[in-house]
Amino acid sequence: MKRESRLAIKVFVIFVLLNFSAQLSEAAPSEHPRKIVVFKKWYCQEADQDNLLRNFGAVKIKRLKLINSQAVHLSPGAEKNLKRKNEILRIDEDLIITALADKTKPKPKKPHPPPEQSEELSWGIQRIYADLVWEVTTGSMIKVAILDTGIDLDHPDLWGNIKGGINTIKPRKSADDDNGHGTHISGTVAAIDNDFGVIGVGPEIHLYAVKFLDKKGGGWLSDLIDALDWCIANKIQVINMSFGSTEGNQSFHDAIIRAYQAGITMVASAGNNGEGSGLIEYPAFYPETIAVSAVDEYDNFASFSSYGPQIDLAAPGVNILSTYKNAFYAAMEGTSMSAAHVTGTVALILTTSPKWGYDLDGDKIWDPDEIRERLMDSAENLGLHPHQQGAGLVRASCVIYRHPN
Repeated sequence: MKRESRLAIKVFVIFVLLNFSAQLSEAAPSEHPRKIVVFKKWYCQEADQDNLLRNFGAVKIKRLKLINSQAVHLSPGAEKNLKRKNEILRIDEDLIITALADKTKPKPKKPHPPPEQSEELSWGIQRIYADLVWEVTTGSMIKVAILDTGIDLDHPDLWGNIKGGINTIKPRKSADDDNGHGTHISGTVAAIDNDFGVIGVGPEIHLYAVKFLDKKGGGWLSDLIDALDWCIANKIQVINMSFGSTEGNQSFHDAIIRAYQAGITMVASAGNNGEGSGLIEYPAFYPETIAVSAVDEYDNFASFSSYGPQIDLAAPGVNILSTYKNAFYAAMEGTSMSAAHVTGTVALILTTSPKWGYDLDGDKIWDPDEIRERLMDSAENLGLHPHQQGAGLVRASCVIYRHPN
């Protein structure tokens, strides 16, 4: 073989190897762990952050302006080196978040009950006496965000109350629900009072579909932080958080604190770990949220419900009939369903906030702490352990009328 031919073959082999190596290096970053890189306050220009991250081989997922950070794919070695940079405050895990409902598959019911059947008032709505206050308030005009799997945007029992939303997983796509969990939560909060289906705690509440969980009910902390930022920017007043993570971190807590400082009342499901560790999940574990456990229609503590000193209130969470995806209805259980009852009640309270005037006793109600205090002061003591019920069962009638327990 001639020398030129051998040289050409060597050049070709080197070219193929280099090209294969380049393909590997391009593919590898997306397989690296998801991290949240938090920058120091003074290092806040996105372009500068991008350049720094690029120098360490990080692949950008999204910017999280709310906590001056970026979600990225980052190799362990690069993370170790990046932490040494003066511009970096810390690097957190991009935690996995999941919807908190029963593990059994719900059995959807037909979209429209037969004509001879009237609209159904679920036992949970009756148990908290929400129907007793509708002559006074139905939650009209209060902006409630359902941070979840989205909402069935065409559901006949919901669409009239849906006023907007966002998909933080894929912002160019709609916030329509491809799971069912978010739609179920929405029905308990604000299903319309019409001639069919079910009725929510506040049947005229303004719903906002904020989709950050996927069709399997799972998502990332970074998409949740993005969702909270959207809620603050859009002046949402109440957030329903029927999801959780067994882990928390500083980025998670900082985002919750920002929403709390913006005056948003956040209601969070405690978790469904009662038959195991009982662990209260995040964000319910954080003091800025209202943590809710579950009880059944006989006022018994639900065996699946998480418990602990962080519990603020209990609410109905077993065999809850509500709206479901594809214009259906379904009965589900979990502390997710409990949180929805409290969220609707918060909206009823807010119709008497300073923005709207004064409540029936002439008292101002405004920030999340005052909302929590009103809820706990008016809760019904079920005789359960405080770690199970907190202050007791949420009661919409007590909140409005201040009936004695």
